[in-house]
Amino acid sequence: MHRATRPIIVCLLALILSGCGASRPIRYYTVQLPPAPTHSTNTYPVSLLVASIGGPEIFQDTPIAYRVGANGIGTYQYSRWAEPPVDLIKGELIRVLRATGDYQSVAGLGSTSEGQFVIRGRLLDFEEVDGGNISGLVSMEFDLYDRKSGKVVWSHSYSQSEPVQGKEISAVVTALDHNLERGLKEVAAGLNQYFSANLATKS
Repeated sequence: MHRATRPIIVCLLALILSGCGASRPIRYYTVQLPPAPTHSTNTYPVSLLVASIGGPEIFQDTPIAYRVGANGIGTYQYSRWAEPPVDLIKGELIRVLRATGDYQSVAGLGSTSEGQFVIRGRLLDFEEVDGGNISGLVSMEFDLYDRKSGKVVWSHSYSQSEPVQGKEISAVVTALDHNLERGLKEVAAGLNQYFSANLATKS
């Protein structure tokens, strides 16, 4: 083979192996805004602060995750969340709590807002699970920290699987979306019950 043709052939092979130089587009997904609940007729005299959500490093990045066997987790190369799941969940929780109308204010911790109570959370699972059927698994933990007393006064754990209706990644996202919405509504209801039992309300 002529020496001058070797670099050309090598380059052509590299282009073929890489898909002829064309990269596959990355698709981004997010969750839907939760529907507004029936607005509360009572407002607790409370300003809630929502801290950053903790979680494994994989949920602090944007690729959509899937479970491999009992212990492994992989990620889709071309399917990503529009923002890391830990940030997405914090934003959704703030929106859900504000929409209830139960509180004087709800804001992220570290903002200029002040509050006695801080909601802290940790995301444990937020991924596709393949078994007999495909499902979207969401597991998370929350607690309510009273800055005044220095104690945790309420806590809640959530772990549920939502069946995936289809095999496309968009169906997985929809299942995770529905599952997350259900879990955050549980958190909002639990907080409402705590303050209802421990605080007077203002009409």
